[in-house]
Amino acid sequence: MPKERLQKILAAAGIDSRRNCEQLILDGFIRVNGKIVDTLPAFADTETDCITVDGKKLRPKQKVYYLLNKPKGVICTNSDPGGRTKAIDLVDYKGRIFCIGRLDADTIGAIILTNDTAISNQVTHPRHQFTKTYVVCVKGKVTTEAVEKLKKGIWLAEGKTAPMKVKVLKAHHTESIIEIKLHQGLNRQIRRVMAKVGYKVTSLKRTKIGKISLHHLGVGRYRKLTKAEIDYLKKI
Repeated sequence: MPKERLQKILAAAGIDSRRNCEQLILDGFIRVNGKIVDTLPAFADTETDCITVDGKKLRPKQKVYYLLNKPKGVICTNSDPGGRTKAIDLVDYKGRIFCIGRLDADTIGAIILTNDTAISNQVTHPRHQFTKTYVVCVKGKVTTEAVEKLKKGIWLAEGKTAPMKVKVLKAHHTESIIEIKLHQGLNRQIRRVMAKVGYKVTSLKRTKIGKISLHHLGVGRYRKLTKAEIDYLKKI
């Protein structure tokens, strides 16, 4: 596990705000492996280093991992000036947690919430090409030509999207339902690529994050990740 900034570790453990924790370090109240640390930047590893605050051993908060089936209209940030409901508001946990990645407000489905920054960085880093699965409902009948374009990648303002795995689940003249698997996380990517091939998305749901599935988890409901699921994330 990579070392983190010491003030960040202290703040995450509930000692004080990050700024006040910086001052505790500068005032000489913090020791790492028995040595006073009183300069910044300073780094430590909570799994291998012994950190004390004014002589008391730091006990980092236990790592937690939740899978939420995010409802429509709920946002994935930790603050919102508009007062909208946040994903973190739906999980009964007293400490600080955050979403791994984001779903836009109009998209429902799987989102993982945690206080583990290391796992969050692993899952969201582009080099890991972590696959997400979506079920997309659009107006009209999806053509074979449109599906082939999606599979090869679509040009957007950021460049050409990576190839996607696309499976037609239903194709009717009034409505089509397709499954899309992708590992990119461009802003509103699925809605934008579908618009590029001539279709308006009427509903969008993320059903899986890698191998972690919603199964029968109801909208607005959440559960703790299993040990096997947590280990899977750590091995990415």
